[in-house]
Amino acid sequence: MGKLKTGFPDDFLWGGAIACSQADGAWNEDGKGKSTQDCRWLDGSWTHDQIEEKHQNNPFSKAEFEAALLDDGTEYYPLRRGNDFYHHWREDLDLFAQMGLKLFRTSICWSRIFPNGDDAEPNPAGIAWYRELFAACHECGIKTFVTMLHYDIPVNLVTKYGGWKNRKTIEFFTRYVETIVEELGDLVDFWLPFNEFNAGRFAPWDGVCLIADEEGDNLDQQIFQCLHHQFVANARAIQIVHEKCPETPVGGMIARFCTYPATCRPEDNMQALHDDQYANWFYTDVMARGAYPAYMDRYFDKLGIEIQMEEGDEELIAANTVDFLSFSYYFSQVATADQGWEKTAGNLVMANKNPYLESTEWGWQIDPLGLRVTLNQMYDRYGLPLYIAENGLGTADVLEADGSVHDPYRIDYLRKHIDCMREAVIDGVDVRGYMIWGFLDLVSCGPLTMSKRYGVIYVDLDNSGKGSAKRYCKDSYYWYRSCIASNGADLG
Repeated sequence: MGKLKTGFPDDFLWGGAIACSQADGAWNEDGKGKSTQDCRWLDGSWTHDQIEEKHQNNPFSKAEFEAALLDDGTEYYPLRRGNDFYHHWREDLDLFAQMGLKLFRTSICWSRIFPNGDDAEPNPAGIAWYRELFAACHECGIKTFVTMLHYDIPVNLVTKYGGWKNRKTIEFFTRYVETIVEELGDLVDFWLPFNEFNAGRFAPWDGVCLIADEEGDNLDQQIFQCLHHQFVANARAIQIVHEKCPETPVGGMIARFCTYPATCRPEDNMQALHDDQYANWFYTDVMARGAYPAYMDRYFDKLGIEIQMEEGDEELIAANTVDFLSFSYYFSQVATADQGWEKTAGNLVMANKNPYLESTEWGWQIDPLGLRVTLNQMYDRYGLPLYIAENGLGTADVLEADGSVHDPYRIDYLRKHIDCMREAVIDGVDVRGYMIWGFLDLVSCGPLTMSKRYGVIYVDLDNSGKGSAKRYCKDSYYWYRSCIASNGADLG
């Protein structure tokens, strides 16, 4: 029997996370090519309701894609602007260091390294920028948690090859991974090949670069074929890291949908089991256990899906499993056989609403205890070290005339989630790090707005990209600084 833990371990990593496509900007500078996320558009003058209508009911379309290929402007493309981290990273890193941050998660932009994805040589300016950024993190005592692919692939790989529908993309991704691991591996403390692996099922353009209206009745088949290609690519990435940087852990990640049965009816409990298998466990089972789970056979048969594998795929996946698991956690949902159950918004999905929980102004339900449930479930299932790669509150903030931002609601959200994370540690779960999502305000991935703010650092930009881009520390910044300094003991 081990000794009961009473709090976070001394080497616990308190962190923050951003993504290149939502933060960097500089979308066509220093040799960067156009990426798939550069193609998502929004009219910044729209109202909240108009933005949500587009986000929830109008998925990325072929017409939208074709227009974006011809348009090299930034007015209607928020992800081309981000929060201008590319030009502000030094001052941002100073704020991170002053806070005492221990872990910084960001992503490498594939099209900044290989502008077209199939280029003969990498872009030296892209490599140089990441080397400078990661080296500066280490100089500040901040470890780097680096995502290889956070939704954005070079758009040329979609127009020329079909993106993840084509196995050739595995080859291009492998070459990209070999390059960044060779060039940057000495400055990376944790590698994460894919962000939110299950996104392909729920947000096809983000996850697997599929335009839903092009696939028609074939959409499910194409999604899971793309996902298979990503599983193979993920295994190759793990193999490369283990060969070139054997001391550097490489992990997997999903968007975690914590699921409760809506009632004690057996049918609702069966639905909860299936929802967990199909939305969560399938992806982590493949990455951590090294094989497609048996329960997917029936699911694939029901949807008429036939995964086309090549010789050696299963062996490659089996031989290259992850060293740790991570996940994003924002909300929980209920599972029910009742088709008329009330729905609400959530990360990547429309979810069944839990009547016992409060919701944000964007409809996402707030459930700190679900984080403790998730940590226990994942550790029980896999016994691997766990990192919370994303957790945070997206909501509107007000910049006061004196430069202050009072966000007690965010402090309350973070406090409750961190307290439940500590309870999971006492439960015996091996939790090693926690990263606040959107550590400094960035373009929200779903609605593509700045107004849905996640950061503990305010960025003075609006939905149209207007503003000074100046950074201001919110009250939550100082609160998190105290939390870090006390290793999670001071949550006052």
